[in-house]
Amino acid sequence: MNDPNGLVFYRGRFHAFFQHYPHAPRWGQMHWGHCVSDDLISWEELPIALFPDMPYDNGPNGGCFSGSAIEKDGRLYLFYTSVDEEGNQTQSIAYTDDGINFIKYDGNPVIRENPLGNNKEFRDPKVFAYKGEYRMVVGAGSNNTGAILLYRSKDLINWDYIGPLLTDGRFGNIIECPNLFEVDGRWVLMFSSIKAMPHRVIFAVGLFDGTSFIPEIPDGQPDSWPYFTIETGPDFYAPQILEAPDGRKINIAWMYNWNRREDKGQLQVGAFTFPREMGFDKAGRLTMLPITEGLHLLKKESTFVSYENGRLHVRFGDRTVLERPYAHEPDVLTLEDVGSVEMFINGGIENITVYVC
Repeated sequence: MNDPNGLVFYRGRFHAFFQHYPHAPRWGQMHWGHCVSDDLISWEELPIALFPDMPYDNGPNGGCFSGSAIEKDGRLYLFYTSVDEEGNQTQSIAYTDDGINFIKYDGNPVIRENPLGNNKEFRDPKVFAYKGEYRMVVGAGSNNTGAILLYRSKDLINWDYIGPLLTDGRFGNIIECPNLFEVDGRWVLMFSSIKAMPHRVIFAVGLFDGTSFIPEIPDGQPDSWPYFTIETGPDFYAPQILEAPDGRKINIAWMYNWNRREDKGQLQVGAFTFPREMGFDKAGRLTMLPITEGLHLLKKESTFVSYENGRLHVRFGDRTVLERPYAHEPDVLTLEDVGSVEMFINGGIENITVYVC
């Protein structure tokens, strides 16, 4: 499994979908796996939601790529990137009235062309409600320049292209998994950059008026770079935001990175990070911390994490898997699972995720 998709609260339960190859612990023709939860901690896996079984989404190295979910009039709509045999990426819809059985829309794909001209780099639609309408952000790229494209719809079916929300080659030849969401009256743009090694998740805080996003510039620093990271570990990518019934914006990401090689005989690869709530601290800095339901799982002392001689270490057995310099010992809370450690540093202004198995 890899990217989390379609995170949504529907019919009284949390639903999480994910890019999934069901036949082996490696990349393959993508399906959408599906699981549900009552508390965001314990999950039940359901039957596969989307199969690559249509001409527009049955590419042998493609299939049903990442996307999102939204409810309208009691019906749950899944938006996903459909990849055909030629590798062309388009945006398609499936829907359900019971949360289990999914029907692909007869008019798929609903967005057939990358307006920048490169249909091999056009994916990961994230749909959200905005002032009685709907907006969609899509990751894209052309001419070695990554972009986030913005669309508008009144009915979730017919989409009009507004224009690029962001275009910047410094983030690589494509921007992946964009999200745009509001926290405490401030808008946050979040996306994944494949350029940096390890790959990075980028954030910016700013203003959104339905057609454009203007990032905030720190006071007195007109030349300051408005984009930053919160998660600095090697194993956090393709996060998506889930809006809980109480309005919390909850972040779940893929815990892994594709530079790793699977161990021989391994039966599964990849995991979800623990759900993290997005917020702002007293200084106005964006933070990520575990959801309230999981705070009892945090540890102040860890057998895997230590601070020595100005460096933070993560060790599994006799192997050091991460080492990071800090001038002063940071305040670290850890959440440990089988083969993984998630660290929340200095009140959540920095996170470090390490996945080992």
